[in-house]
Amino acid sequence: MATAHLRIGDLVWGKLGRYPPWPGKIVSPPKDLKKPRGKKCFFVKFFGTEDHAWIKVEQLKPYHPHKEEMIKINKGKRFQQAVDAVEEFLKKAKGKDQASHSSNSSEEKKSITADVKGRKNPGRPVKLIIDEDEDDLNSHRGVCLQKDKDLTDSDPEPSSVRLGAGTVTGFKWESSPVKDDPHFHHFLLSQSEKPGSSLEPISKRLKIIEEDTGSTSIQAADSTAINGSIIPTDKRIGFLGLGLMGSGIVSNLLKMGHVVTVWNRTAEKCDLFIQEGARLGRTPAEVVSMCDITFSCVSDPKAARDLVLGPSGVLQGIRPGKCYVEMSTVDPETITELAQVITSRGGRFLEAPVSGSQQLSNDGMLVILAAGDRTVYEDCSSCFQAMGKTSFFLGEPGNAAKMMLILNMVQGSFMATIAEGLTLAQATGQSQQTFLDILCQGQMASTFLDQKCQNILQGNFKPDYYLKHIQKDLRLAIAMGDSVNHPTPMAAAANEVYKRAKALDQSDNDMSAVYRAYIH
Repeated sequence: MATAHLRIGDLVWGKLGRYPPWPGKIVSPPKDLKKPRGKKCFFVKFFGTEDHAWIKVEQLKPYHPHKEEMIKINKGKRFQQAVDAVEEFLKKAKGKDQASHSSNSSEEKKSITADVKGRKNPGRPVKLIIDEDEDDLNSHRGVCLQKDKDLTDSDPEPSSVRLGAGTVTGFKWESSPVKDDPHFHHFLLSQSEKPGSSLEPISKRLKIIEEDTGSTSIQAADSTAINGSIIPTDKRIGFLGLGLMGSGIVSNLLKMGHVVTVWNRTAEKCDLFIQEGARLGRTPAEVVSMCDITFSCVSDPKAARDLVLGPSGVLQGIRPGKCYVEMSTVDPETITELAQVITSRGGRFLEAPVSGSQQLSNDGMLVILAAGDRTVYEDCSSCFQAMGKTSFFLGEPGNAAKMMLILNMVQGSFMATIAEGLTLAQATGQSQQTFLDILCQGQMASTFLDQKCQNILQGNFKPDYYLKHIQKDLRLAIAMGDSVNHPTPMAAAANEVYKRAKALDQSDNDMSAVYRAYIH
């Protein structure tokens, strides 16, 4: 991607850490903020957020040429609001161009003197310098604080400023009364009609939503999580199982500063994470005994039971107060059994299966469904923020397993139906690509639909979620329906298609390989 032509004022898509591409504008950094050493980068102000950050050129794309691509792969209310903010900015910029032929250069700056609420000495003026070129980016305009020349205070010592995913040193607060106010530990302040609400620190703020069902959702106040910097728990974390999902989860825990001890049945898989800073546990029992909270993510109910009840298993390392979090997708009966044996030894138990794929796990964008000990859920807050975009607390042990099986039942059935539609299109002489294009323009459009169909059309079945695992989930969901005498005919039909795909040696391919069951 050519980026040599990028300059101040350009609209771009910026990739910040593990978060999705986000619309922004290249702006001039504050005068005393030094550019990071190393690779070339630009200072970007993101639309719809209060974030500013240095972004490497390879993580930037021009806005207009990549707009359709980014809108197609990114969803969510906050993302749409950010795109709307860009469009509003463009409209205003066009209006200004038409009305400002005789006005001064856009590089002129206007100065205003204002009192900043929350300072120690509100009577002393602080000058706000507003770059007109950046004015009205969105409803939260950024302004840089600069000490009025009339003030006699000496400059304070250089401080650190948190910018999105990193910390940059060398920036000086231009007014010590402002520096002393805890609301101002970042260097930009937003103007709005409600100043009190805009003076929050740049952090991943959480909101808790109580529902009538008794479930609770904890999620980032900004659902894109692009604002967030996570403060890792000081508790020692253990993780058992480094498969498709577990590997991404552990990587994100380490990136966000957690102290993690790992174990895997195939020990070689631990090597990469040891290089990234993880510690090695020789057995599940040893990991549990060394750690305060131990997570497990394995393939099926048998593997989950063996990990706890087998030789040198989790149960041998459980002591009063130790926390065990089962993240595997299993049946509610298995969860009930594990909860009972863990708590019988004085341990604390939480189930927390995850909805997502290998890619979402790598991106830290999983959805976590939790149930069990509410205090363990709260203790896992920073871990869940590192690995996912949202987490839900669903009450008693077993509830999360039930919900996860229902979700995967729907997803698996949907995937089988998509494959059936693609093969029927081909059999009737219709273009499969046109079928996909039409689907993606309608109400069924989704990243899942697009990615899985592209897998099929390209013959790429590299596993993102194993076919054998979705078939296992369908089987467990059907059994759960039987236990409450509830019919699941659609899931039963889909299950048979996946069983045929397994018979065709597709077990270790992606779930989209169910397509091959229709063409053989």
